Amino acid sequence: MSNRVENDTSFIQIEGLKKIYTGAGEKLTVFSDVHMRVKQGTKIVILGESGSGKSTLLNIIGALDTASAGRVRVGHYDITALDEYTASEYRASFLGLIFQFHYLLKDFTALENVFLPLYMKGISKKEARMRASELLCEVGLEKRMHHLPSQLSGGERQRAAVARSLITDPELILADEPTGNLDPENAHLVGDLLFSMVEKYHKTLIMVTHDVSLTSRADECLRIKQGRLVYDS
Repeated sequence: MSNRVENDTSFIQIEGLKKIYTGAGEKLTVFSDVHMRVKQGTKIVILGESGSGKSTLLNIIGALDTASAGRVRVGHYDITALDEYTASEYRASFLGLIFQFHYLLKDFTALENVFLPLYMKGISKKEARMRASELLCEVGLEKRMHHLPSQLSGGERQRAAVARSLITDPELILADEPTGNLDPENAHLVGDLLFSMVEKYHKTLIMVTHDVSLTSRADECLRIKQGRLVYDS
């Protein structure tokens, strides 16, 4: 195997990545021979049509899916060689995840949803609640933090999800269509908020989206085309 990944000082290094789904005697190649280098603190947007593989790529980086071939290294983690325990540790401590659907626990308030990941890491409930409260104020939910998800608007739920993604002070934020379920006005507000929070806390961001308006805040914009990852023109 090439030494390019080991000798590369990039924060994220992807080498020869391939993903193939098999079923009913058929093979579907989602993407092949994907290479990417990301410096720490960089904000990346990846565009692509539905079914192009952009979410699959994000899931592999997040250790939520496995590659068919190739290698992914994030920080000191070799993602393509993680056992189940280390993959869980990686997701819990190193990553902040935001999805198109907020995945807030319906029986918990916004404050409880945000502080739970930190509390589960062994931080005292008092300290976790304090940090969650601070983040919720930063995303404009100071008057809504004691409301259940069902009592929040779609934009408010996604703002809570942004706060939750930052609560454990992760190194990397992965965002999969974070504005996809929102109307244009709220999509703009949440997208702008996410980039602002990532910049404030000096996080690395990889976002996959079909919303080209979000590319203006990115440091780099790439596109998955015909199974390859290329710089967007």
